[in-house]
Amino acid sequence: MDGKQLKNSILQWAIQGKLVPQNPKDEPAQKLLEKIALSRHSERSEESSKRSKKTSKNPTSRIYRENGVWYEQVGTATPKDISDEIPFEIPETWAWCRIGDIFYHTSGKQQSSSNKKGLPQKFITTSNLYWGRFVLDNVKVMNFTDEEIKSCSATKGDLLVCEGGAGYGRSAIWNEDYDICLQNHIHRLRPCVNGICEYVYYFIYLLKETNRLVSVGTAMPGLSANRLKGLILPLPPLAEQKRIVAKLEQVLPLAEEYGAAQEQLDKLNKELPEALKKSILQEAIQGKLVPQNPKDGCGNDLAKKLIEAKKRLISCGKIPNKAETKPFFTQEDLDAMPIPESWCWVQLSNVSIIQEGAGIRKNQYRNSGTQILCVTNILEGKVDLEKKQLFISTEEYLEKYKHLTLNHGDIVTSCSGGSWGKTACFYAEKTMMLNTSTLRLRFFDDLADNNYLYYLCKTPFFKKQLEQQLSGMQPNFGYAHYSRIIIPLPPLAEQKRIVAKLEQLFKVL
Repeated sequence: MDGKQLKNSILQWAIQGKLVPQNPKDEPAQKLLEKIALSRHSERSEESSKRSKKTSKNPTSRIYRENGVWYEQVGTATPKDISDEIPFEIPETWAWCRIGDIFYHTSGKQQSSSNKKGLPQKFITTSNLYWGRFVLDNVKVMNFTDEEIKSCSATKGDLLVCEGGAGYGRSAIWNEDYDICLQNHIHRLRPCVNGICEYVYYFIYLLKETNRLVSVGTAMPGLSANRLKGLILPLPPLAEQKRIVAKLEQVLPLAEEYGAAQEQLDKLNKELPEALKKSILQEAIQGKLVPQNPKDGCGNDLAKKLIEAKKRLISCGKIPNKAETKPFFTQEDLDAMPIPESWCWVQLSNVSIIQEGAGIRKNQYRNSGTQILCVTNILEGKVDLEKKQLFISTEEYLEKYKHLTLNHGDIVTSCSGGSWGKTACFYAEKTMMLNTSTLRLRFFDDLADNNYLYYLCKTPFFKKQLEQQLSGMQPNFGYAHYSRIIIPLPPLAEQKRIVAKLEQLFKVL
């Protein structure tokens, strides 16, 4: 259970009467509702004597259970079965009601620069209203008449609720000692009795966090006035509300601390394996992962064999004779990462084939034939051949691009775009060819362990040499960049021990 789930569980216990004990001495919530209804009826009667058209405005509802069925009666209308709206059982001293029955609702004024009536007044919008707080450093000004100030402003103790946008439902209690005007996208809930806003605030918060506040049948998310006033609320006795709020204020900060600690732990659990892998790889390429064995020989002898193999391949015309490139890292860079005496530093282009893929014309694509390995097929540590494949089949193109044919065990890597650096070993029992934005590596004549080279490609040391050659915003690497890379070369026997140890360790991580 994460912090959010714990917080929501605590709030759910609170609104079901399970967070604090009930006290038989508390005045039942139904008595509170009756007092509120009587008070509102008196107000409406007084108002109706002035404006007869308003006698039926906002009639009070009464929710009750009879023979196991929940009914709601609005004014003098016929009671309606609302059992499907009652989500859970509540204590006997509690009652169900609509939010509109315990608050006086109004909204703010529509923002308009053309409205010149009235005097300039500060007002708040949904951008000022957050969960449990207000941000008032960017309060705007608009003209309000005296009547609008009266009907479209909040006073101390009002509960304000966002109507629309991504933050709909966000709520806070206005506790400043001065009144503030409101924009029309803010609901004002003025309590019929003092002391109920805090509990209702937590109730609304829970509904929003558990996706129970969404308006049904609307294109845009929002909380209309009718939807807000119609929310059905499990109402505790007033004294119990205060105990619930006090307990929530005590335990919710602990839940948030737990949540923060859980997030840190989750982050650590996610990042630690990768950090450990990088650390292990760094140990491996510095000769610290497995012991050296004097019987293995030395890296220099192996490097000479690889260089001779390169010369043979050039003389046979199997690889082009490209001009030597200057290594990217200097001797000073290499001295900062010492390696065993039996190892040596070599330039990647002198010991391995570096082959860029090539773009094949779209008019040569076929539905069958020789498959092309695309950059999207290369995942970190895996070649995914389930993704969409392209094919070429004409003899002309197969002959032209035969140097791009992949061998079993080749290292393939994406070398451009956001996925650059993803590297895998190609193990597939089919003929495939490199496409654009891909590159393959392989030690000459397989005289060294290609798996060792694969792990080298995954090290920060290797990638740093590429990143520092990057020019421009869009990564785009090729032979010119890879050929300048310097790698540490151990004797072949030690390479195999390193690979075996890495595979053993990475199975655990």
